[in-house]
Amino acid sequence: MTHTTDPTAADPDAFDDAAAPATDALVPHVATATAAAPVRKRPKPGERRVQILHTLASMLEQPGAERVTTAALAAKLEVSEAALYRHFASKAQMFEGLIEFIEQSVFTLVNQINERETDATVQVQKIVTLLLQFGEKNPGMTRVMVGDALVFENDRLLARMNQFFDRVESQLRQSLRSAAEAAGSATPTVDSNAQASILTAFAVGRLQRFARSGFKRSPTEHLDVALRLLVG
Repeated sequence: MTHTTDPTAADPDAFDDAAAPATDALVPHVATATAAAPVRKRPKPGERRVQILHTLASMLEQPGAERVTTAALAAKLEVSEAALYRHFASKAQMFEGLIEFIEQSVFTLVNQINERETDATVQVQKIVTLLLQFGEKNPGMTRVMVGDALVFENDRLLARMNQFFDRVESQLRQSLRSAAEAAGSATPTVDSNAQASILTAFAVGRLQRFARSGFKRSPTEHLDVALRLLVG
């Protein structure tokens, strides 16, 4: 599976063209350096870190890869486990690197949506679409997002992903409150809290189904219809 989308160039107005950032964006320089050199060169420290994260994400895309060992990761990279630990203090720190990529990619685009869209309902629809398209374009990351890849790892990693979805829900709540106020709701806070919770649960459920189907059930399946029912 090959992904080429650049997160820095993703446009929230072009969701039909898969605006979400892709896993290959983790290694913007490695491929070029390899192609230009006929002799295998030792990557620079920063490049090796990115290469490790890219390889870990790629391995998580494989069936039955809920748990990736450092031994398997080192073998895939053709280095020793000790070489991995020169760049990351632990496997948990490697997963933290993936989580940081998820957070930065998604919330950079969420901020762009909020800046560009004045219609609160459109903001909500685009944020949910962005989240699901990001998962669809980055299957390995999806396993991290829903926690499947973190089951046997440090508990703080699951806590951090929970905080990620809490933050998504908070973003949705803000937009939904504005929409409820504009619609003249007598209880905009209650309405927006409930609707944001439902939308977040919907997004998480779609991502879980995608991961547990072996990436066969698209998280964006019938999304337009679902959003009309959930958002209006």
